[in-house]
Amino acid sequence: ELGVQVKKDTLTAAAIHAAKPRAKPYKLFDGGGLYLLVRPDGSRYWRFKYRIDGTEKLISLGVFDEVSLKRARKLHEGARDLLQAGIDPSEQRKVAKANRRTAAENTFEAVAREWFDKKSRTWAKNNADIVIRRLEKDVFPKIGGDPISKLTGPKLLEVLRAVEGRGAIESAHRIRQYINSIFLYAIQTHRVEANPTPHSGALTPPIKGKFASITDAKGVGALMRSIRGYQGTHVVTLALRLAPLVFVRPGEIRSAEWAELDLDSAEWVIPAERMKMRRPHLVPLSTEAVEILRELHQITGKGRYLFPSERCLARPISENTLNAALRTLGYSKEQMTAHGFRHMASTLLHESRKWRSEVIERQLAHSDRNAIRAVYNAAEYLEERRQMMEWWADRLNTLAKADNVVSIKAHA
Repeated sequence: ELGVQVKKDTLTAAAIHAAKPRAKPYKLFDGGGLYLLVRPDGSRYWRFKYRIDGTEKLISLGVFDEVSLKRARKLHEGARDLLQAGIDPSEQRKVAKANRRTAAENTFEAVAREWFDKKSRTWAKNNADIVIRRLEKDVFPKIGGDPISKLTGPKLLEVLRAVEGRGAIESAHRIRQYINSIFLYAIQTHRVEANPTPHSGALTPPIKGKFASITDAKGVGALMRSIRGYQGTHVVTLALRLAPLVFVRPGEIRSAEWAELDLDSAEWVIPAERMKMRRPHLVPLSTEAVEILRELHQITGKGRYLFPSERCLARPISENTLNAALRTLGYSKEQMTAHGFRHMASTLLHESRKWRSEVIERQLAHSDRNAIRAVYNAAEYLEERRQMMEWWADRLNTLAKADNVVSIKAHA
């Protein structure tokens, strides 16, 4: 490189523009180690050469015209101030770059997605989809780009109150739980020192009994008659007829795959990855359930899902399909939900006093709080469960046929 020495602060924009490219790079000095490097291709780069602790170093101050002469001198002055304070401008830049990278990696959304990636590996897919969808819809647009270490309790409460404000009380509390867990993870990974997540008491208490259900005998009979009179698509009609017979969670029935069923053995084994408790679940199928499934197989048996979406056969029906069908039948969300079939079955099966509680709970795939008993296999109490599921199907038929029925306890 060739050097063209200019007295300090004597470079001008006109002189820079007049400088023509040469066969080799050359420098236009402005003094104090600041110079403009002119390359053979005509490009111009600001450079600052300095010495610290006996070592010569060089840093870039930008490209002319993007960085004007005035701006270059300002940057040069700042770098010299660092030198006078004993700080190496080059090292300071590295620290600033690392801080910017760290800030980008530690936004709320970045930490939340890292948390989700690790935690969701043990969740049922349907549950994982709900969690990330809630975060993407209600949280990331508002605070996703903020450094997690800068978020405060009032800001988080503002996010939660926005969800609460549209009447989604349960969702607001669920999202508060996610945020709390994300901050605990951030503390464990040394991103933050404290958890500012608002206490649940700051939100409107959720309404108990979220999953509305019909549990009186007359009401169940009326519901079953309504279901049998449903005028929706054939696939949804069969899904609605099957739901009370198997009383699994709505996500488990809507995402059911033909590969999981053995109709000859009258069994449905839901794999662990689709179960809330992450254990495979065996559902004995009553004679009526098998009949419904054989009818359904003629329609969707060549595909993956029992209940594929009308819009895309590669996806199952939406999570709202069964609830929408119940609304069509005239049942409000305060009266009956797709999840309510579980509570309906649990209540009436317990009231019958024909079946042991542990058999009913096992069929509901509820967790066992006893750590040793919790490690059960999918076929536990299988014979009793087969009999119970057949009895349950018969009981629903009996209730559907009668306009006036007495309490189920009287039939015990």
